[in-house]
Amino acid sequence: MAILKSVALKLGALLLGAGLVAGSAAAAEITGAGATFPYPLYSKWAESYKAKTGTGLNYQAIGSGGGVKQIKAKTVTFGATDNPLKKDALAAAGLVQFPTVMGGIVPIVNLKGIGPNKMVLDGPTLADIYAGKIKTWNDPAIAKLNPGLSLPSTAIATVWRSDASGTNFNFTYYLSQVSPSFKSSIGSGNSVKWPGGIGAKGNDGVAATVKQTANSIGFVEYAYAKQNSVAFTKMVNAAGNVVSPDVSAFTAAAASADWSKAVGFYLILANQPGAQAWPMTAATFILVEARPKDPAATAEALKFFDWAYSSGDAAAKTLDYVPMPASVKASVRATWLRDITAGDNNAPLYKPAS
Repeated sequence: MAILKSVALKLGALLLGAGLVAGSAAAAEITGAGATFPYPLYSKWAESYKAKTGTGLNYQAIGSGGGVKQIKAKTVTFGATDNPLKKDALAAAGLVQFPTVMGGIVPIVNLKGIGPNKMVLDGPTLADIYAGKIKTWNDPAIAKLNPGLSLPSTAIATVWRSDASGTNFNFTYYLSQVSPSFKSSIGSGNSVKWPGGIGAKGNDGVAATVKQTANSIGFVEYAYAKQNSVAFTKMVNAAGNVVSPDVSAFTAAAASADWSKAVGFYLILANQPGAQAWPMTAATFILVEARPKDPAATAEALKFFDWAYSSGDAAAKTLDYVPMPASVKASVRATWLRDITAGDNNAPLYKPAS
């Protein structure tokens, strides 16, 4: 519930009358729901956009699964998810999908005397922790990666997402890539059956629970670790190098992404090659109706994201997200023109400004 309260407090002042098309004198309310992963950035974008245009955003950060459900039910103008839909699922639901930014998922820990960027983990060890195979902090697998740390013999308390979560999907997808036993026993998805531990809602809920629970470990989008002053770990990446989570490591992972071959912009960025690539990097996506029931509202949402593509990169970098490459932004704008239509003649709903 904390994230919903936060949204209500931060975005409540942004709620205005609905239905602005380009050139209209009335202010609009853009309604969206879904992923908590990009919420810090969407909130910042919303503040800047409202100050510039007078148009507000009501975004409910309820998790990727909830965002997909709401856009399919047509109760919001856009859904947001970190677990992209494949081509057939998009077609069946009458939706168009596009990415907004990329970021990193980081392990966070609450261990006495161990601060941010001090502990090192690798994928197989992290997988065994969450599978319940590694039960104490001084397990030989953890100790081998951290010869300079004094590790307690206390039991590990795992914290995970209790809601349907795209962050959970990307985290478990990565663990399934690096651990065959994790893939067969737990697998990947917005929700999985964990063998034990503590569930929490949203990235903010996981961060708060880890902060309050001694000897715990969780996983959140990087901005939440920094904002909540929770210790995050380093990781061993696919190249075998120990890397720290930051925008340069996320950018290194994103550099290997081939969006040109991504049908419907479906692309998972886990475990990318590259000497400095962060292994748990992910893109986050927007879903809108291809033939909107409220064309004016969808046009206003596209106008907002068009502005974000043109004017929101600095804010993204400040919060340690990675902006989409110019070539991807151009492809997205072409997709809007081609695939999102209105009227009897199926005319393009929105013509991008750039």
